[in-house]
Amino acid sequence: MSRTQLLGTPTEAVAVAPADPRRPRSTRRWRRLVSPVVLVLGWELAARTGVLAPEKLPAPSAVLATGWRLSRDGTLAVHLVDSLTRAAAGLFIGGVLALALGTVAGLLRLGDDLVDPPVQMARMLPHLGLVPLLIIWVGIGESLKISLVALGAFFPIYFNTYAGIQDIDERLVEAARTCGLGQAARLRHVVLPGALPSLFLGLRLAIGAAWLSLVVGEQVNAQTGIGFLMMEAREFSQTDVVVLGLLVYALLGLISDSALRVLERRMLTWRRGLRAT
Repeated sequence: MSRTQLLGTPTEAVAVAPADPRRPRSTRRWRRLVSPVVLVLGWELAARTGVLAPEKLPAPSAVLATGWRLSRDGTLAVHLVDSLTRAAAGLFIGGVLALALGTVAGLLRLGDDLVDPPVQMARMLPHLGLVPLLIIWVGIGESLKISLVALGAFFPIYFNTYAGIQDIDERLVEAARTCGLGQAARLRHVVLPGALPSLFLGLRLAIGAAWLSLVVGEQVNAQTGIGFLMMEAREFSQTDVVVLGLLVYALLGLISDSALRVLERRMLTWRRGLRAT
């Protein structure tokens, strides 16, 4: 049998190719909603039938009604804006510091020797366990909340930046140098694209750690914020408000992670990784 018979004609090869790759992707997007919808419906049914006591876990419809009420009178918006402001400030401070130190440690041998050891030691400390010490250092005001978020965001970004730079194939850098690219051009065209996948992973982990840190920070002498709203509701046994606060945190984390994933796909169009089947 000839090579042509084994491979088939070009027309036959085209015929077996997938017709429209966009259709399965849209199907998967809808399929990802199935399990959350089923969980919410089961939760609603259990609350309606008395399996779940309302004072322990109210129905989703009751939580949504509470959210609508707090949205109409402006209460939820005030707390949400303050929480977003704290999260953004902490992410910016911790992210910029982690990116700078991770780049220095990854690119320079001296930076690796001086920066990485103390960071490796500090990461063994649970940053939420540093709350008593941070209260002594920065007080119990806004600085405490922002510091906790910055600490939570720092380590994922630092380690993924450091690892992303260290994992770049040195032969690519040498090839760029051979082609006449200067140091700035090598950083732009070789180091930055090579480290971007790890950096995006660090950002996604940092966002999750930032929201977790904010939950704790807003429960310490806060007057506004979703965490404060939950703590105040706990004092009056308003379980629906507590659950609403948890859902708001979950939605904020989901939205921020989804936005980052969209940005990652746009910036890393050159990357072709393994896709789930």
